[in-house]
Amino acid sequence: MEDYRNQQVVVLGLAKSGVAVAKLLHRFGAQVVVNDKKPREEAVGAEELEALGIKVITGHHPDDLIHENLALVVKNPGIPYEAPPVAKALALHIPVVTEVELAYQISQAPIIGITGSNGKTTTTTLVGLILEKAKIDTVVGGNIGTPLCSLAETMREDQLLVAELSSFQLMGTATFRPKIGALLNLYPAHLDYHHTKEAYLAAKLKLFANQTEEDIAILPQDQLEELGPLPPMRAQIYTFSQKAAVKQGVYIQDRKILFVNGNGQAEEIMPVSALTIPHVENALAAILITKLAGADHASMAEVLSTFPGVEHRMEFVATVDDVRYYNDSKATNPEAASRAIQAFTEPIVLIAGGLDRGITFSELVPVMQKHVKAIVTYGETAEILLQRAEEAGISERCRVDNVERAVVTAASLAQPGDVVLLSPACASWDLYPSFEVRGSMFKDGVHRLKTSLA
Repeated sequence: MEDYRNQQVVVLGLAKSGVAVAKLLHRFGAQVVVNDKKPREEAVGAEELEALGIKVITGHHPDDLIHENLALVVKNPGIPYEAPPVAKALALHIPVVTEVELAYQISQAPIIGITGSNGKTTTTTLVGLILEKAKIDTVVGGNIGTPLCSLAETMREDQLLVAELSSFQLMGTATFRPKIGALLNLYPAHLDYHHTKEAYLAAKLKLFANQTEEDIAILPQDQLEELGPLPPMRAQIYTFSQKAAVKQGVYIQDRKILFVNGNGQAEEIMPVSALTIPHVENALAAILITKLAGADHASMAEVLSTFPGVEHRMEFVATVDDVRYYNDSKATNPEAASRAIQAFTEPIVLIAGGLDRGITFSELVPVMQKHVKAIVTYGETAEILLQRAEEAGISERCRVDNVERAVVTAASLAQPGDVVLLSPACASWDLYPSFEVRGSMFKDGVHRLKTSLA
Protein backbone atom coordinates (compact mmCIF):
# COMPACT_ATOMS: atom_id res chain seq x y z
CA MET A 1 0.00 0.00 0.00
CA GLU A 2 1.18 3.52 -0.71
CA ASP A 3 2.46 5.46 2.25
CA TYR A 4 -0.37 7.70 3.42
CA ARG A 5 1.24 8.64 6.74
CA ASN A 6 0.42 12.27 7.49
CA GLN A 7 -1.27 12.56 4.09
CA GLN A 8 -4.67 14.23 3.85
CA VAL A 9 -7.43 11.90 2.64
CA VAL A 10 -11.18 12.42 2.18
CA VAL A 11 -13.61 9.51 2.44
CA LEU A 12 -16.94 10.26 0.77
CA GLY A 13 -19.90 8.34 2.17
CA LEU A 14 -20.22 6.41 5.38
CA ALA A 15 -22.06 3.09 5.17
CA LYS A 16 -20.08 -0.09 5.83
CA SER A 17 -17.39 0.51 3.24
CA GLY A 18 -16.82 4.14 4.25
CA VAL A 19 -16.42 3.29 7.92
CA ALA A 20 -14.09 0.39 7.10
CA VAL A 21 -11.84 2.38 4.79
CA ALA A 22 -11.69 5.35 7.17
CA LYS A 23 -10.51 3.07 9.97
CA LEU A 24 -7.94 1.45 7.67
CA LEU A 25 -6.44 4.74 6.51
CA HIS A 26 -6.43 6.06 10.06
CA ARG A 27 -4.47 3.02 11.21
CA PHE A 28 -1.99 3.65 8.43
CA GLY A 29 -1.40 7.19 9.71
CA ALA A 30 -3.45 9.25 7.25
CA GLN A 31 -5.23 12.46 8.24
CA VAL A 32 -8.76 11.33 7.41
CA VAL A 33 -11.88 13.43 6.94
CA VAL A 34 -15.15 11.58 6.34
CA ASN A 35 -18.01 13.40 4.65
CA ASP A 36 -21.58 12.21 4.18
CA LYS A 37 -24.42 14.31 2.78
CA LYS A 38 -26.98 12.52 4.94
CA PRO A 39 -28.08 14.29 8.14
CA ARG A 40 -26.28 13.38 11.34
CA GLU A 41 -29.08 11.16 12.66
CA GLU A 42 -28.81 8.98 9.54
CA ALA A 43 -25.00 8.88 9.44
CA VAL A 44 -24.40 5.38 10.81
CA GLY A 45 -20.87 4.96 12.13
CA ALA A 46 -20.09 8.65 12.66
CA GLU A 47 -19.73 8.41 16.44
CA GLU A 48 -17.55 5.31 16.18
CA LEU A 49 -15.14 7.12 13.85
CA GLU A 50 -15.05 10.28 15.94
CA ALA A 51 -14.15 8.19 19.00
CA LEU A 52 -11.02 7.18 17.09
CA GLY A 53 -10.15 10.80 16.39
CA ILE A 54 -11.40 10.83 12.80
CA LYS A 55 -13.15 14.01 11.68
CA VAL A 56 -16.70 13.42 10.36
CA ILE A 57 -18.76 16.06 8.53
CA THR A 58 -22.42 15.33 7.82
CA GLY A 59 -25.41 17.06 6.26
CA HIS A 60 -23.60 18.82 3.41
CA HIS A 61 -20.43 18.97 1.31
CA PRO A 62 -18.31 21.91 2.56
CA ASP A 63 -16.86 24.14 -0.15
CA ASP A 64 -13.33 23.57 1.16
CA LEU A 65 -13.68 19.77 1.50
CA ILE A 66 -11.77 19.07 -1.72
CA HIS A 67 -8.51 20.95 -2.17
CA GLU A 68 -5.23 20.53 -3.99
CA ASN A 69 -3.35 19.27 -0.93
CA LEU A 70 -5.36 16.05 -0.79
CA ALA A 71 -3.47 12.84 -1.55
CA LEU A 72 -6.56 10.72 -2.17
CA VAL A 73 -10.36 10.62 -2.28
CA VAL A 74 -12.06 7.31 -1.50
CA LYS A 75 -15.72 7.37 -2.48
CA ASN A 76 -18.66 5.14 -1.73
CA PRO A 77 -19.24 3.12 -4.93
CA GLY A 78 -22.77 4.45 -5.34
CA ILE A 79 -21.75 8.13 -5.43
CA PRO A 80 -21.77 9.25 -9.08
CA TYR A 81 -18.71 10.83 -10.63
CA GLU A 82 -20.80 13.92 -11.42
CA ALA A 83 -21.27 14.61 -7.69
CA PRO A 84 -19.60 17.99 -6.96
CA PRO A 85 -16.88 16.72 -4.56
CA VAL A 86 -15.90 13.91 -6.94
CA ALA A 87 -15.93 16.14 -10.01
CA LYS A 88 -13.79 18.74 -8.21
CA ALA A 89 -11.26 16.10 -7.13
CA LEU A 90 -10.95 14.81 -10.68
CA ALA A 91 -10.52 18.34 -12.00
CA LEU A 92 -7.65 18.80 -9.52
CA HIS A 93 -6.14 15.46 -10.67
CA ILE A 94 -6.56 13.94 -7.22
CA PRO A 95 -6.88 10.13 -7.39
CA VAL A 96 -10.45 8.96 -6.76
CA VAL A 97 -10.85 5.27 -5.87
CA THR A 98 -13.18 2.85 -4.13
CA GLU A 99 -12.19 0.71 -1.15
CA VAL A 100 -11.58 -2.26 -3.45
CA GLU A 101 -8.42 -0.58 -4.69
CA LEU A 102 -7.06 -0.13 -1.16
CA ALA A 103 -8.01 -3.70 -0.23
CA TYR A 104 -5.99 -5.01 -3.15
CA GLN A 105 -2.99 -2.90 -2.16
CA ILE A 106 -2.85 -4.40 1.32
CA SER A 107 -3.99 -7.98 0.66
CA GLN A 108 -1.39 -10.70 0.96
CA ALA A 109 -3.94 -13.24 -0.24
CA PRO A 110 -4.62 -13.81 -3.96
CA ILE A 111 -8.01 -12.44 -4.98
CA ILE A 112 -10.77 -14.11 -7.00
CA GLY A 113 -12.93 -11.32 -8.42
CA ILE A 114 -16.47 -12.06 -9.66
CA THR A 115 -18.65 -9.56 -11.50
CA GLY A 116 -21.63 -9.51 -13.87
CA SER A 117 -25.08 -8.01 -14.26
CA ASN A 118 -26.84 -10.99 -12.71
CA GLY A 119 -25.85 -13.95 -10.57
CA LYS A 120 -22.88 -12.39 -8.77
CA THR A 121 -24.07 -13.19 -5.27
CA THR A 122 -25.12 -16.76 -6.09
CA THR A 123 -21.88 -17.53 -7.92
CA THR A 124 -19.70 -15.92 -5.25
CA THR A 125 -21.52 -17.87 -2.55
CA LEU A 126 -21.10 -21.12 -4.47
CA VAL A 127 -17.38 -20.50 -5.00
CA GLY A 128 -16.88 -19.88 -1.30
CA LEU A 129 -18.80 -23.01 -0.31
CA ILE A 130 -16.99 -25.25 -2.80
CA LEU A 131 -13.55 -24.00 -1.80
CA GLU A 132 -14.46 -24.43 1.86
CA LYS A 133 -15.65 -27.98 1.18
CA ALA A 134 -12.38 -28.63 -0.66
CA LYS A 135 -10.50 -27.46 2.45
CA ILE A 136 -9.00 -24.44 0.69
CA ASP A 137 -8.75 -21.61 3.22
CA THR A 138 -11.10 -18.98 1.80
CA VAL A 139 -12.73 -15.73 2.91
CA VAL A 140 -15.70 -14.23 1.01
CA GLY A 141 -16.51 -10.52 0.92
CA GLY A 142 -17.02 -7.42 -1.18
CA ASN A 143 -20.39 -6.44 -2.59
CA ILE A 144 -21.86 -9.59 -1.01
CA GLY A 145 -21.53 -8.15 2.48
CA THR A 146 -18.25 -7.44 4.28
CA PRO A 147 -16.07 -4.65 2.83
CA LEU A 148 -12.89 -6.05 1.33
CA CYS A 149 -10.58 -3.73 3.23
CA SER A 150 -12.01 -5.11 6.49
CA LEU A 151 -10.82 -8.55 5.42
CA ALA A 152 -7.68 -7.95 3.39
CA GLU A 153 -5.55 -6.46 6.16
CA THR A 154 -5.33 -9.71 8.13
CA MET A 155 -5.26 -12.24 5.29
CA ARG A 156 -2.30 -14.49 4.53
CA GLU A 157 -0.61 -15.60 1.32
CA ASP A 158 -1.89 -19.14 1.74
CA GLN A 159 -5.54 -18.01 1.77
CA LEU A 160 -7.92 -16.94 -1.01
CA LEU A 161 -10.06 -13.80 -0.91
CA VAL A 162 -13.23 -14.29 -2.99
CA ALA A 163 -14.81 -10.95 -3.87
CA GLU A 164 -18.17 -10.09 -5.39
CA LEU A 165 -17.56 -6.87 -7.33
CA SER A 166 -20.02 -4.38 -8.80
CA SER A 167 -19.35 -2.10 -11.76
CA PHE A 168 -19.45 0.83 -9.31
CA GLN A 169 -16.63 -0.70 -7.28
CA LEU A 170 -14.53 -1.68 -10.28
CA MET A 171 -14.81 1.73 -11.89
CA GLY A 172 -12.90 3.14 -8.90
CA THR A 173 -9.86 0.88 -9.28
CA ALA A 174 -6.41 1.70 -10.67
CA THR A 175 -3.98 -1.15 -9.94
CA PHE A 176 -6.45 -3.86 -8.83
CA ARG A 177 -5.34 -7.26 -10.16
CA PRO A 178 -7.22 -10.45 -9.27
CA LYS A 179 -5.50 -13.81 -9.67
CA ILE A 180 -8.75 -15.09 -11.19
CA GLY A 181 -11.29 -12.66 -12.63
CA ALA A 182 -14.71 -13.79 -13.87
CA LEU A 183 -17.29 -11.84 -15.88
CA LEU A 184 -20.54 -13.82 -15.65
CA ASN A 185 -22.73 -11.89 -18.08
CA LEU A 186 -23.65 -8.38 -19.17
CA TYR A 187 -27.13 -6.94 -19.60
CA PRO A 188 -28.23 -3.28 -19.75
CA ALA A 189 -28.24 -2.09 -16.14
CA HIS A 190 -27.24 0.91 -14.04
CA LEU A 191 -27.38 3.15 -17.10
CA ASP A 192 -28.50 6.02 -14.88
CA TYR A 193 -24.98 5.78 -13.38
CA HIS A 194 -22.85 4.73 -16.36
CA HIS A 195 -25.03 6.47 -19.01
CA THR A 196 -24.14 4.04 -21.82
CA LYS A 197 -23.81 0.28 -22.18
CA GLU A 198 -20.27 0.83 -23.47
CA ALA A 199 -19.28 2.68 -20.29
CA TYR A 200 -20.93 -0.02 -18.19
CA LEU A 201 -18.95 -2.74 -20.00
CA ALA A 202 -15.75 -0.72 -19.67
CA ALA A 203 -16.24 -0.57 -15.90
CA LYS A 204 -16.74 -4.34 -15.72
CA LEU A 205 -13.66 -4.98 -17.87
CA LYS A 206 -11.45 -3.13 -15.40
CA LEU A 207 -11.48 -6.50 -13.63
CA PHE A 208 -8.97 -7.72 -16.24
CA ALA A 209 -7.04 -4.52 -16.98
CA ASN A 210 -3.98 -5.23 -14.83
CA GLN A 211 -3.83 -9.01 -15.14
CA THR A 212 -0.71 -10.67 -16.53
CA GLU A 213 0.06 -13.98 -18.20
CA GLU A 214 0.15 -15.55 -14.72
CA ASP A 215 -3.52 -14.72 -14.13
CA ILE A 216 -6.82 -16.13 -15.39
CA ALA A 217 -9.70 -14.30 -17.08
CA ILE A 218 -13.07 -16.09 -17.30
CA LEU A 219 -15.63 -14.93 -19.88
CA PRO A 220 -19.20 -15.98 -20.88
CA GLN A 221 -18.74 -17.75 -24.24
CA ASP A 222 -22.43 -17.42 -25.12
CA GLN A 223 -22.27 -13.62 -24.91
CA LEU A 224 -18.89 -12.92 -26.53
CA GLU A 225 -20.38 -11.92 -29.88
CA GLU A 226 -22.90 -9.65 -28.17
CA LEU A 227 -20.18 -7.99 -26.09
CA GLY A 228 -18.32 -7.01 -29.25
CA PRO A 229 -14.57 -6.44 -29.62
CA LEU A 230 -12.86 -6.61 -26.24
CA PRO A 231 -9.60 -4.87 -25.36
CA PRO A 232 -6.47 -7.04 -25.46
CA MET A 233 -6.10 -9.30 -22.41
CA ARG A 234 -2.79 -10.67 -21.21
CA ALA A 235 -4.32 -13.25 -18.87
CA GLN A 236 -5.04 -16.88 -19.76
CA ILE A 237 -8.61 -16.88 -21.08
CA TYR A 238 -11.14 -19.55 -20.10
CA THR A 239 -14.83 -19.54 -21.02
CA PHE A 240 -18.04 -21.30 -20.00
CA SER A 241 -21.04 -22.14 -22.17
CA GLN A 242 -24.44 -23.77 -21.98
CA LYS A 243 -24.74 -23.99 -25.78
CA ALA A 244 -21.52 -25.25 -27.32
CA ALA A 245 -18.13 -26.78 -26.68
CA VAL A 246 -15.34 -24.41 -25.63
CA LYS A 247 -11.63 -24.54 -26.41
CA GLN A 248 -10.67 -24.08 -22.77
CA GLY A 249 -13.13 -24.01 -19.89
CA VAL A 250 -16.48 -25.58 -18.98
CA TYR A 251 -19.42 -26.59 -21.16
CA ILE A 252 -22.34 -29.03 -21.36
CA GLN A 253 -22.41 -32.11 -23.56
CA ASP A 254 -25.03 -34.87 -23.38
CA ARG A 255 -26.38 -33.28 -20.17
CA LYS A 256 -22.99 -33.61 -18.51
CA ILE A 257 -20.78 -30.74 -17.35
CA LEU A 258 -17.29 -31.08 -18.77
CA PHE A 259 -14.02 -29.22 -18.10
CA VAL A 260 -11.53 -28.97 -20.94
CA ASN A 261 -7.96 -27.91 -20.25
CA GLY A 262 -5.54 -26.02 -22.48
CA ASN A 263 -4.45 -29.25 -24.15
CA GLY A 264 -8.00 -30.03 -25.25
CA GLN A 265 -8.41 -32.84 -22.74
CA ALA A 266 -11.96 -33.04 -21.33
CA GLU A 267 -13.08 -34.53 -18.03
CA GLU A 268 -16.56 -34.91 -16.59
CA ILE A 269 -17.43 -32.89 -13.48
CA MET A 270 -21.05 -33.88 -12.81
CA PRO A 271 -24.42 -34.36 -14.56
CA VAL A 272 -26.58 -31.28 -15.12
CA SER A 273 -29.52 -33.13 -13.54
CA ALA A 274 -27.75 -33.08 -10.16
CA LEU A 275 -27.78 -29.26 -9.94
CA THR A 276 -30.25 -27.77 -7.48
CA ILE A 277 -30.17 -24.22 -8.87
CA PRO A 278 -32.09 -23.35 -12.05
CA HIS A 279 -29.49 -20.84 -13.31
CA VAL A 280 -27.07 -23.31 -14.87
CA GLU A 281 -24.66 -20.57 -15.97
CA ASN A 282 -23.98 -19.69 -12.33
CA ALA A 283 -23.07 -23.31 -11.64
CA LEU A 284 -20.83 -23.48 -14.71
CA ALA A 285 -18.98 -20.35 -13.69
CA ALA A 286 -18.56 -21.59 -10.11
CA ILE A 287 -17.22 -24.92 -11.36
CA LEU A 288 -14.72 -23.24 -13.66
CA ILE A 289 -13.51 -20.80 -11.00
CA THR A 290 -13.09 -23.43 -8.32
CA LYS A 291 -11.52 -25.96 -10.68
CA LEU A 292 -8.86 -23.41 -11.58
CA ALA A 293 -8.44 -22.57 -7.88
CA GLY A 294 -7.68 -26.22 -7.08
CA ALA A 295 -10.97 -27.66 -5.85
CA ASP A 296 -11.76 -31.35 -6.36
CA HIS A 297 -14.76 -32.64 -8.30
CA ALA A 298 -16.36 -34.30 -5.29
CA SER A 299 -16.52 -30.98 -3.43
CA MET A 300 -18.11 -29.27 -6.43
CA ALA A 301 -20.71 -32.02 -6.84
CA GLU A 302 -21.61 -32.11 -3.15
CA VAL A 303 -22.20 -28.35 -2.92
CA LEU A 304 -23.97 -27.99 -6.25
CA SER A 305 -26.31 -30.91 -5.59
CA THR A 306 -27.47 -29.56 -2.22
CA PHE A 307 -27.32 -25.75 -2.54
CA PRO A 308 -30.82 -24.24 -2.05
CA GLY A 309 -29.89 -20.85 -3.48
CA VAL A 310 -29.16 -17.46 -1.93
CA GLU A 311 -32.14 -16.01 -0.10
CA HIS A 312 -34.47 -14.05 -2.40
CA ARG A 313 -32.37 -14.94 -5.47
CA MET A 314 -33.98 -17.92 -7.21
CA GLU A 315 -34.28 -19.48 -3.77
CA PHE A 316 -36.03 -22.83 -3.66
CA VAL A 317 -38.71 -22.61 -0.96
CA ALA A 318 -40.65 -25.88 -0.97
CA THR A 319 -42.48 -28.49 -3.03
CA VAL A 320 -46.21 -28.55 -2.38
CA ASP A 321 -48.42 -31.11 -4.19
CA ASP A 322 -45.58 -31.74 -6.67
CA VAL A 323 -45.35 -28.02 -7.50
CA ARG A 324 -42.03 -26.32 -6.79
CA TYR A 325 -42.03 -22.76 -5.37
CA TYR A 326 -39.15 -20.33 -5.99
CA ASN A 327 -38.52 -16.94 -4.37
CA ASP A 328 -36.79 -14.52 -6.73
CA SER A 329 -37.88 -11.30 -5.00
CA LYS A 330 -34.50 -9.72 -5.84
CA ALA A 331 -35.63 -9.55 -9.49
CA THR A 332 -36.54 -5.86 -9.37
CA ASN A 333 -36.40 -5.21 -13.13
CA PRO A 334 -37.70 -6.91 -16.29
CA GLU A 335 -34.23 -8.13 -17.32
CA ALA A 336 -33.76 -10.08 -14.09
CA ALA A 337 -37.28 -11.50 -14.28
CA SER A 338 -36.75 -12.56 -17.89
CA ARG A 339 -33.57 -14.39 -16.96
CA ALA A 340 -35.36 -16.15 -14.09
CA ILE A 341 -38.27 -17.23 -16.25
CA GLN A 342 -35.97 -18.65 -18.92
CA ALA A 343 -34.08 -20.72 -16.35
CA PHE A 344 -36.94 -23.24 -16.17
CA THR A 345 -38.10 -25.85 -18.64
CA GLU A 346 -41.29 -26.60 -16.65
CA PRO A 347 -44.53 -24.59 -17.11
CA ILE A 348 -44.49 -21.51 -14.86
CA VAL A 349 -47.18 -19.78 -12.85
CA LEU A 350 -45.60 -16.34 -12.55
CA ILE A 351 -46.19 -13.90 -9.68
CA ALA A 352 -45.14 -10.37 -10.65
CA GLY A 353 -45.79 -6.74 -9.82
CA GLY A 354 -44.71 -3.84 -7.67
CA LEU A 355 -43.64 -0.21 -7.92
CA ASP A 356 -44.60 1.60 -11.13
CA ARG A 357 -41.52 3.26 -12.67
CA GLY A 358 -43.13 3.81 -16.05
CA ILE A 359 -41.69 0.64 -17.56
CA THR A 360 -43.60 -0.99 -20.44
CA PHE A 361 -42.44 -4.60 -19.75
CA SER A 362 -42.67 -5.27 -23.50
CA GLU A 363 -39.48 -7.38 -23.40
CA LEU A 364 -41.30 -9.89 -21.20
CA VAL A 365 -43.93 -10.72 -23.83
CA PRO A 366 -41.92 -13.25 -25.90
CA VAL A 367 -40.43 -14.78 -22.76
CA MET A 368 -43.86 -15.23 -21.13
CA GLN A 369 -45.27 -16.58 -24.38
CA LYS A 370 -42.72 -19.39 -24.35
CA HIS A 371 -42.49 -20.24 -20.64
CA VAL A 372 -45.48 -18.92 -18.63
CA LYS A 373 -48.80 -20.77 -18.44
CA ALA A 374 -50.52 -18.42 -15.97
CA ILE A 375 -49.81 -15.11 -14.24
CA VAL A 376 -50.84 -13.54 -10.94
CA THR A 377 -50.16 -9.81 -10.59
CA TYR A 378 -50.34 -7.34 -7.71
CA GLY A 379 -49.28 -3.80 -6.84
CA GLU A 380 -49.06 -0.65 -8.95
CA THR A 381 -47.98 -2.48 -12.10
CA ALA A 382 -50.63 -5.21 -11.88
CA GLU A 383 -52.73 -3.95 -14.78
CA ILE A 384 -49.91 -3.35 -17.27
CA LEU A 385 -48.43 -6.78 -16.53
CA LEU A 386 -51.85 -8.33 -17.19
CA GLN A 387 -51.91 -6.51 -20.53
CA ARG A 388 -48.48 -7.87 -21.46
CA ALA A 389 -49.62 -11.37 -20.45
CA GLU A 390 -52.67 -11.05 -22.67
CA GLU A 391 -50.39 -10.05 -25.56
CA ALA A 392 -48.35 -13.19 -24.83
CA GLY A 393 -51.47 -15.32 -25.22
CA ILE A 394 -51.71 -16.31 -21.55
CA SER A 395 -55.35 -17.07 -20.86
CA GLU A 396 -55.13 -17.57 -17.09
CA ARG A 397 -54.56 -14.09 -15.69
CA CYS A 398 -55.41 -12.98 -12.14
CA ARG A 399 -54.95 -9.80 -10.15
CA VAL A 400 -54.72 -9.84 -6.33
CA ASP A 401 -53.99 -7.38 -3.55
CA ASN A 402 -50.62 -8.63 -2.31
CA VAL A 403 -47.97 -11.35 -2.48
CA GLU A 404 -49.54 -13.39 0.30
CA ARG A 405 -52.81 -13.66 -1.64
CA ALA A 406 -50.84 -14.32 -4.83
CA VAL A 407 -49.42 -17.53 -3.35
CA VAL A 408 -52.89 -18.94 -2.75
CA THR A 409 -54.11 -17.95 -6.21
CA ALA A 410 -50.99 -19.32 -7.92
CA ALA A 411 -51.42 -22.62 -6.10
CA SER A 412 -54.95 -22.92 -7.49
CA LEU A 413 -53.62 -22.42 -11.04
CA ALA A 414 -50.64 -24.79 -10.80
CA GLN A 415 -50.65 -28.45 -11.77
CA PRO A 416 -48.25 -31.19 -10.63
CA GLY A 417 -44.88 -30.65 -12.30
CA ASP A 418 -45.32 -26.88 -12.59
CA VAL A 419 -43.20 -24.14 -11.02
CA VAL A 420 -44.62 -21.18 -9.10
CA LEU A 421 -42.13 -18.34 -9.44
CA LEU A 422 -42.13 -15.02 -7.60
CA SER A 423 -40.04 -12.85 -9.94
CA PRO A 424 -41.67 -9.43 -9.63
CA ALA A 425 -39.80 -7.43 -12.35
CA CYS A 426 -40.40 -4.40 -10.12
CA ALA A 427 -39.14 -2.78 -6.95
CA SER A 428 -41.11 -3.57 -3.81
CA TRP A 429 -41.73 -0.12 -2.40
CA ASP A 430 -45.39 0.26 -3.31
CA LEU A 431 -46.39 -2.40 -0.75
CA TYR A 432 -43.24 -3.57 1.05
CA PRO A 433 -40.23 -1.72 2.51
CA SER A 434 -37.72 -3.98 0.75
CA PHE A 435 -37.41 -6.95 -1.59
CA GLU A 436 -36.34 -8.98 1.45
CA VAL A 437 -39.66 -8.34 3.22
CA ARG A 438 -41.54 -9.13 0.02
CA GLY A 439 -39.66 -12.40 -0.38
CA SER A 440 -40.27 -13.34 3.23
CA MET A 441 -44.00 -12.76 2.79
CA PHE A 442 -43.93 -15.09 -0.20
CA LYS A 443 -42.06 -17.77 1.73
CA ASP A 444 -44.43 -17.47 4.69
CA GLY A 445 -47.35 -17.94 2.32
CA VAL A 446 -45.81 -21.06 0.78
CA HIS A 447 -45.11 -22.59 4.20
CA ARG A 448 -48.69 -21.85 5.32
CA LEU A 449 -49.92 -23.50 2.16
CA LYS A 450 -47.79 -26.56 2.83
CA THR A 451 -48.96 -26.76 6.44
CA SER A 452 -52.64 -26.47 5.46
CA LEU A 453 -52.27 -29.41 3.06
CA ALA A 454 -50.27 -31.59 5.43
